[in-house]
Amino acid sequence: MESEVLKQRRKGQKYGRPYPFLRLHHGQGHVWAGEDAVELEGDEDRTQEAVELTDLRQLGIGTLGTLKEHPRIKQFRDFLKGWYLSYFYPDAARSLPSAGPQKHLNVHGDNIGNVVQFMQREHRSRFDSILLRIAAKIPGVTGIETHITEDKRVLLRFNDGAFRDPFFAQQMSDGTLKVFAYLLLLEDPEPPPFICIEEPENGLYHKLLEALAQEFRSHATGKRNAPQILVTTHQPYFVDALQPEEVWVLEKGKSGFSTIRRASELKVVNNLVAEGLPLGSLWYSEYLDARR
Repeated sequence: MESEVLKQRRKGQKYGRPYPFLRLHHGQGHVWAGEDAVELEGDEDRTQEAVELTDLRQLGIGTLGTLKEHPRIKQFRDFLKGWYLSYFYPDAARSLPSAGPQKHLNVHGDNIGNVVQFMQREHRSRFDSILLRIAAKIPGVTGIETHITEDKRVLLRFNDGAFRDPFFAQQMSDGTLKVFAYLLLLEDPEPPPFICIEEPENGLYHKLLEALAQEFRSHATGKRNAPQILVTTHQPYFVDALQPEEVWVLEKGKSGFSTIRRASELKVVNNLVAEGLPLGSLWYSEYLDARR
């Protein structure tokens, strides 16, 4: 017969109820100890321990998450450490890193050639899929490969069917490098649980934004091991490719704090989108403005 503890845990997981396993205020509070610490009504004292931090400048999640007696906090800390925050710079992707395959694209993208080496060798079918998709989005790009120089540096080169000699990354446009980097990131065989991409529209031809939004949507499926993707944007063309339930609007209030709400919460927006008006145009016309 299932214990009451497991019943409570399954209920919490099913309905998304958070477990408050760390409660601190000004460095003092309580923490749940042990792997099976679950909140049971009227039984909180038995699962909590009093804690006090000596340095109020340090986060409780960072301090207590390093101790094995707090496995829940450690797991949550490890989850946060696995987040990927993209600050991709095309100029960084034009650098010449030392040769050697690497599994994951770093935040700036200066190891993009190393990741290509890894994908070519270990996940050829995934890499071929990237080549097909980027060729469909950027006419002329028929292949992407690496070249190792005599001093063991890795060069990334793009083959254009109209020219005999390939173009190196140093000669490619910001937009081409950016689209390729995002596709490479999304095809990571072991993707991070949370991917945050800031303003992907910068340096990108506006007609590519719809295709990029579709790429993000196709990978953020909500299935097991699929990443959750958060994109910040100031570009209505990008928002045109989204649905009201996919868009969250943040607005800074007079208090200095920001409020957040879903575009789908606005009935007039849902009605106008259903009539065929693009969401980005509604945003430009201030239909998403909370003060409207």
